[in-house]
Amino acid sequence: MLQSQLKMTLTKKTLVVKNIEKIENKNELVHDAIRSLQSDLDSILNSHPRKLSLQELYGIVENLHSTHRTLLYQKLEDILEEALSDKLQKLAKNDDNNNSNYTLTAIKTLWTEFCKNVCTIKNIFLNCDRSSQNSNKYNTVHQLTTGLFKTIIIQNPKIRSRLTVEILTLIEFQRKGNDIDTNLLKTILEMLTDLQMYDEIFQTEFLSNSSVFYEDEGNILINSIDMRAYLKHCQARIKEEQERFELFRNTHTFSSVSNILYQHLLKDHMQDILEKVYKLLDKAEITNAELGILYNLFKNVPTGSKSLVEYFVNYIMKRGSQIVNKPDNEKTMIQDLLDFKSELDDIVENGFKDAETFADIIRNCFIKFINSKQNKPAQLLAKYIDNKLRSKDLSDDQLESVLDKVMILFRFIQGKDIFEAFYKKDLAKRLLLGKSTSQDAEDSMIGKLKLECGASFTSKIEGMFKDINISRCMNNSFKQHLVHASPAVSSDLCINVLTSSFWPNYPAYKVNLPVELVNYQAIFQKFYSTNHNGRKLVWQPNLGHCIVKASFDGGNKELQVSLFQAIVLLLFNDSSKLTFGEMRELTNIDPDELKRILISLACAKSRVLVRQSKGKDVEAEDSFCVNDKFTDKLFRVKINQIQLKETVEDQQATERSVLTDRQFQIDAAVVRILKSKKKINHNELISELFNMLDIPVKPYDLKKRIELLIEREYMERDKNDPTNYIYVA
Repeated sequence: MLQSQLKMTLTKKTLVVKNIEKIENKNELVHDAIRSLQSDLDSILNSHPRKLSLQELYGIVENLHSTHRTLLYQKLEDILEEALSDKLQKLAKNDDNNNSNYTLTAIKTLWTEFCKNVCTIKNIFLNCDRSSQNSNKYNTVHQLTTGLFKTIIIQNPKIRSRLTVEILTLIEFQRKGNDIDTNLLKTILEMLTDLQMYDEIFQTEFLSNSSVFYEDEGNILINSIDMRAYLKHCQARIKEEQERFELFRNTHTFSSVSNILYQHLLKDHMQDILEKVYKLLDKAEITNAELGILYNLFKNVPTGSKSLVEYFVNYIMKRGSQIVNKPDNEKTMIQDLLDFKSELDDIVENGFKDAETFADIIRNCFIKFINSKQNKPAQLLAKYIDNKLRSKDLSDDQLESVLDKVMILFRFIQGKDIFEAFYKKDLAKRLLLGKSTSQDAEDSMIGKLKLECGASFTSKIEGMFKDINISRCMNNSFKQHLVHASPAVSSDLCINVLTSSFWPNYPAYKVNLPVELVNYQAIFQKFYSTNHNGRKLVWQPNLGHCIVKASFDGGNKELQVSLFQAIVLLLFNDSSKLTFGEMRELTNIDPDELKRILISLACAKSRVLVRQSKGKDVEAEDSFCVNDKFTDKLFRVKINQIQLKETVEDQQATERSVLTDRQFQIDAAVVRILKSKKKINHNELISELFNMLDIPVKPYDLKKRIELLIEREYMERDKNDPTNYIYVA
């Protein structure tokens, strides 16, 4: 037993001694490995040739990492610190104060080489990095290298200051239109981003510097260059900043600097910009493309879109009010409004490119300024359509296009009953005088009005066309009747029988007609009564027209005249000379109307009569005779029918008729509501009337009609509450 124990003890001691020898040998191997690694890492960081291969270095790091990890990382950190400190000294030693980009260029070179060399080191320490990712005790090689570069190089006070100054100087140099090394700037900013010093060294100072730069630039340029050039400059600046930071892959900075740019170049001068732009627009000195620039810029300015819309509304209202209130513009108002609407649509479609936003704005503005002129626009729109439907200068497609455009204005007009009244008067003249150039266009216009306002709006207008068609057939029958009459009578007489409720109201004229015409009237009266028993015919000589054959020294002519003009001319078959008074007595024509007739016959372009006295106006003592010397290159000569031109009195009479109809509509609506409700509050009644009536009315007008209905005992006030009305059965 003792021998056995002794043997075991001796065996233990032998093992211990053996291990001590191994440890001493191992330590020496570790130091040799560290020295070899340090030498080659120095060479790598200084871009010098290595002694060992990457595979051998990788093996050394892997062996040291498993047994001496702390020593390995400490040595790596020491090597990096020493190499970077040496680089820093060289930077300071080689500083060139004459080169404004020296620091940027040097740092770019240093950083590029450092990253390249660190990449090699990371490959050598690849196994260490894998282990470090699972442990918080050791940094990765990337963390260690970038951290030391940041601490030793970038956070050096002098380097840090110079970096900021040189970056800002370079960008300002580029902003002033000069070319720079964008790759240099891009590399530096990417480096700062990697080192998490972008905001600290660059962005904060950059934004502050940009604010000062663009504030100064805005204050100078707003008063020194044309506004169109200013808008293009702002657009170019934004594009320039966007491209700069897209290149640097930092959209966050672009967002911040663009806010500064919008603030100092646009928002600070918003009112000045808009005033100048709309002055240019008023003079037609700015293009849609330039307005598009304005719109796109102001979309990104706080309250910019709102301010632009406000100025746009003011511009529309100002221009529109000028058009409708311009003195003596009756001939051009509607065309001016159509041109203005087309101009605005063009701006919205091709400039702002936002028709959806501006459609209601334009519509509301047109409604407001057009209806501020009360009834005149409605009257002139009817006259404009009349002129176009008479015109022979337009093709079918052109005429249809015009009608589409006028319907846009028609929708803006609140007094559609005024339009209807004047449209019917003009239509009556076209139909009775055969002045309409296209039945298809007439039908198209009726279709558009019916689609817009309903069948009730066009029922009377359609009735007018129906009367003309029926009259055409009736005249054919009447001519056949004259042929078979005993004795047979031949005549070119054409009579239109008009339904009084469809057509405009015409004053009754009791004039002395030629005997031949009176006889024909009697024949037609008998013919008509035979087929339409119980109907009464009322003759309207003021609407008639005819052809008068005349002989002059220069030859025979046919004169296309109104019936009233013909009555006057036929007087000279029996007299060579007549005074105004004599003609008045012989014809029984109203004096004012007779004066207009004589002016058309003796003072206009085609003077078939000669006035003995001189003067601008026809006087009661003036005398007239036939102009035997009358000549004209045409065989059939049209004499201007002045009596058919509407006078101010005619227009006022038409308007009064419409206003009377409105009163009847209001009365009927009030009674209809009260009959349904039996009892209703005043405010509720007014509200329902506004909803029911399709005519422009004011609260005062409604109140006045209510008072009259109370007087006529259609309704009464509630004795307990005067604000309530009660229907009286």
